Amino acid sequence: MPRMLDVSEDVRAEIGDEEADRLLAGENAPGSYDCTSCRTPGDSGQERTSTVLFVGEETAVLAFAHASCIPSQVVQVAEDQLQGAVRSITGEEPQVPGSAAPEQAVLGITSGLVLIEGELHPALVVEPTAPIARPGTTGNGGDDFLPLLIEQGFLPISDVNQRPNQLSGWSVLVAMGQLHAVLQPGTGGGGPVAWWQAHQPLQVTDGWRAAANKSHTVLVFAAPVGSIGQQPREDLLREALEKAAARGRLVAAAMPLAGT
Repeated sequence: MPRMLDVSEDVRAEIGDEEADRLLAGENAPGSYDCTSCRTPGDSGQERTSTVLFVGEETAVLAFAHASCIPSQVVQVAEDQLQGAVRSITGEEPQVPGSAAPEQAVLGITSGLVLIEGELHPALVVEPTAPIARPGTTGNGGDDFLPLLIEQGFLPISDVNQRPNQLSGWSVLVAMGQLHAVLQPGTGGGGPVAWWQAHQPLQVTDGWRAAANKSHTVLVFAAPVGSIGQQPREDLLREALEKAAARGRLVAAAMPLAGT
């Protein structure tokens, strides 16, 4: 049965005319699917559906979305991030680049909505599980997490009610409705690499996803170990952020949303 699929010229160029025609004829297209944008069910036999192609250096993944959510398009992502979009990520613990220490700290991430100037913004709060040391040191000089981030372009925040500045070259990867990574610029002009990467894609709330898709921007706050903690509610998270900011223990940056 023919499907109500939209295949953009960019997607057709990537997958080829033969594959595109097979999709449009219903040979390779799914009937029902989970929209890669809003994560609610869709039916390509009953409603207009966009083909969305996630493309890495060696791998491509074809996904589907309600045409009312996003148009058919090609989304360029780093290869290792694309792998994370189709399977659970395993491997080394995430860490701050260049912050090697005898025992690597894990970067914990909490997602939530932060109210700034009357508007809800999607936010990520990053807090290590242990102090971060500079490369080549034993960590006896104290926690260098915030100084390292400031050197990367994050700015100290004294008031959570002020929107952080955009950080060039960084982005937040959300693929197929789940949080996969925070990306930073690669060295030597290379492609983006993971600063933080989920071992398993993290689910975010519908409200967070809707706010991110609306603004295409995510606010990333970071604080040293012991500053924020695991807060069960967004009002408590906001309170912890404000306390960290008042103590000079909070940095932040705004990053574009990569993916959907």
